[in-house]
Order: sequence, then structure tokens, then C-alpha cells
Amino acid sequence: MTTTDSGSNDNGNGMNYDVVVAGGGPVGLFLAGELRLGGAARVLVVERLAEPDETIKAGGINTAGGVALYRRGMLPDLAAAWERNRWRMRAFLGDRGPNAPRTPPKFAGHFAGIMMRGDLFDDSDPAFTDIGPADGVGLGIPQIELERILGARAERLGVEVRRGVELTGFDTDEDGEGGADGEGGVVVHLADGARIRSGWLVGCDGGRSTVRKLAGFGFPGTEPEITGYQAVVEMTGGERLGKGWNTTDVGTYVNGPFPGRILTVEFDGPPADRSAPITAEELQAALRRVSGVDEVTIHEVHSSTRFTDNARQADGYRRGRVLLAGDAAHVHSPFGGQGLNLGLGDAMNLGWKLAAVVRGAADESLLDSYTAERHPVGAWVLDWTRAQIAVMRPDRHARALRRVVTDLALTTTGTTYLVKQISGVRQRYELPGAHPLTGHSAPDLELSDGTRLGDHLHDGRAVLLDLADDPKLRARAEGYGDRVDVVTAACPGRPELTALLVRPDGFVAWAADGTDGNDRADDDLDDVLARWFVAS
Repeated sequence: MTTTDSGSNDNGNGMNYDVVVAGGGPVGLFLAGELRLGGAARVLVVERLAEPDETIKAGGINTAGGVALYRRGMLPDLAAAWERNRWRMRAFLGDRGPNAPRTPPKFAGHFAGIMMRGDLFDDSDPAFTDIGPADGVGLGIPQIELERILGARAERLGVEVRRGVELTGFDTDEDGEGGADGEGGVVVHLADGARIRSGWLVGCDGGRSTVRKLAGFGFPGTEPEITGYQAVVEMTGGERLGKGWNTTDVGTYVNGPFPGRILTVEFDGPPADRSAPITAEELQAALRRVSGVDEVTIHEVHSSTRFTDNARQADGYRRGRVLLAGDAAHVHSPFGGQGLNLGLGDAMNLGWKLAAVVRGAADESLLDSYTAERHPVGAWVLDWTRAQIAVMRPDRHARALRRVVTDLALTTTGTTYLVKQISGVRQRYELPGAHPLTGHSAPDLELSDGTRLGDHLHDGRAVLLDLADDPKLRARAEGYGDRVDVVTAACPGRPELTALLVRPDGFVAWAADGTDGNDRADDDLDDVLARWFVAS
């Protein structure tokens, strides 16, 4: 990706960039790509690290995360990444020989280390209807692989990424000194002494976000109880460890799903220094304490990280020209793998809205919907992880609760409920409209022309789907030509539906079926189009 002198490249409105994104992890890169897709002309990502972080982190994305990337045409990239990392899934697939089907396995997941059985999962539940080909494709893909995929996409879309450059401060001015023509802006300060003028700044710079702290966002939450380690190691004596998730009188440990990957959790408070180097001796001592297996010896550490259950959320996601996304906006324990998926959802929601504001195609008030929609989702995830901590504690009350939750999880109803939460398919935004699809992620409808709805979202524009070949309906969108694509096709699988308006992030803004009064439904569509898109 290109590196450009910060003193040049004025974009014609007195600024160097439309948006600066602080943080070049998966969320920052995905957001930057969304901004370019939405029409922001100049987008810069600044990343403190000179190279992508190879440290072991998230081990896959859930259904909602996979669907988001599928809607941007990245399904082949995800499938290729899954194939490259197929060896990691051997514990789930088993050694079935070279002719085994090369498709992602059915995996129900876990809650607080309580494994759910895939055979108890009821995939006929309506929440899983019409998810499409993205279901399960992100399972087992390491975060570093996803970062490479999103980095390559950002480069293709023309995003500029500067690595090894740290944001150290910024100045904002709503009255115009930071930008031009009285429009306001942000002057970003970099560690190399550069000053960059931008219309907007988005902090995607992690749980210890510099942007969040300097902007003055509140960050309330709950204090940590645990010290956790996750690592990939070379060890002997590992055959004496239990496979998978194990609960002991001291805490919890994980052995697998691939050789050498370990995780430990102890309820002894947070570490004194999370940033201190992690030694083999430190990991070995923790593993021995939690497992009770003194024969296990760690000889080499390939990758390691500490974590806690610190659970906090910014009191809002926007302050003037500064916004937050991903871990900069919310932190929590890693249990259930929610963090990366939550951040991808933030980026998908914010990208098209901020791009529309940058282009002058929407008023800044559109950005209020970002916090309104995403903050409740983040709050739910924090509580979901807190509930798992409560079930993992080693005291007698928590262990009694764990037995009850385990019994419930090992039922079809319990498994299906938990999978719906983990997968993200339960997410719904509180949008106006009476239709049951409104506010939900759109079903990936199979259309009569051989395409699916997801195929029409690759370009990052909204889609008005006319399923009844209604010229009056199509005429309603004529003033939104560069913002809303109109697709006319039948959907034999859902004959009750006559039309959908799907936002660029894939969520249903409006829907109609054969029972709706035509005049009322058309009036509602006019209101919804005007709410989300400014007519040209």
C-alpha cells in the first residue's frame, strides 16, 4: 500500500483526507474499505505496528460476521483462508482421509466452556432461515488471516495505509479551522511529527484507545476478576491434559483445538502488568496450577497473550468529528469470540453512513443512528461475556449454576437458543415499521434470475428489491439513482414478500407483502427513503 508525505495531497476542499482511521487491524481496515466503497475520496489508515500482529487472537468469525463479508463479495477469500487453515480444524473434522468433504464442519460452539452438541442444534429455527452460503464459512480462520484479506481489499479500493506510524494527538474544530470553508475538521498529530488535516477521525485503535482517551469519551464498566493466557507452545506431557475445555477446582483451561494451543483462566484478579513479556515459565506455572498436571513442561512459546474480563463500553460512539469502532468502543473477555464480530458490525454500520456524510449526500444527523443502533448491541455482548464469567467462577454457587446451565445447554431448545446468541443472528435494530423483517439482517433470498440478494450488495449501495414487478414501486426510487439500486425479480421461495428496501449494511429498512395496503406501504417507503437517503 502506498505511503504519502502528509504535507501533500490536498483533496480539493482544503484537507489532506476525508477520513483518518486510527488502527490498522481488521476493524479499521474493513471500515476504511467501506468508506471508499461508499464514495469517500481519500481515506488514510495509520497503524502503530510496522507489521501485522501475528499474536494468537480470535479463531474465527460468527455467522453475522461471515454474512457481512459475503455481502461485500469476500466469500471466495474466506473459503480459501479456511482451506489454508483446515489443519486447525482436525479436532472437529477428525482424520477422515484425503477424500473427506472439504467443507466447514457443523460446530455449535460453547458457552463459558460448556460445549454444545451440533446434533442438538435445530437449524430449522426461523432465525436461521435464508442465511445463505456464508453460514459457518468463517469458522477456524485466524484473525491474522482475516486481517490480510481485509488489507488486500482495502488496497484494491484505494485506501492508503501507513504502518509504523502512531497517532499521538489531534485537534478538532467545529468552526472550520481544522478544515476548510467553515466545515470543521480534525488535525491529526503523528509520532513522526506530521500533521494531517482530515474531515473526520475514527478510532479503531483497540481497547487502550488513544483516540477515545484524548476525545474524552466516558468508559464505564466492571472491574476484571481473572487473569487469562492464550498461547501456542511446544510442550511435553500434554497427553496428560484433558482435550478441549476443562473446568477444575482452580479455574479453566483449554487444550486444543490444534496441537500446542493452550488457554488458562484463573480467578485471582487481573495481571499486574498486561504488557510485560510472557515467558515459558509463566505459562507453564499457570497451566500446572489450573490443570493439576505437574508433568506438563513448556519448552518454547510461539505466540502468547494475556487477557482479563475487564468489561467497559464508551458512553457514546461519536463526539463531534471523532467516532469510535471496535475495541476502542467496547472491551470484554474473549469468551464466545464476540469481539471481532462486534467490531466488524460496527464498521459495516458506520462505513456507509459516514461516507454519505463525507460526500454531502446526507446530513451529519445520520451519524446519530450509528450510536443508537450499535451501542445496544455492544451492551448486550458485554453482558453475555459477564454471564460466562459468572458461570466459570470456581466457588460452590457458580459451580451449582454451571450444572444447571449445562443441563439446559444439552437440550435442543437450549442449544438452539445459545447458538442464536453466539452466531449473531438475533441482532435487530429498532427501526420504524410494522413488518417483522424491518430492522433485521435481510434474508439472503434466492431470486428467479439465478442471483441471491447478497450478490446485489457487493457495491455497498442500498437495494430496493421489487418482487412483484411493480413499476409504481420502482418509480419511488427514481430520485435516488446513485444511492439505491433497483432490482426486479421474483422470489419463489418467499411468495408472500412483494418488496424489500435493504440498506447498504444489509439490514431491512422497509418491507411489504401481499397483506399490506398498497397506498400505506408506498407512503411508508417514501418516508424511509427520505430518512436514509437524500434524493439527488
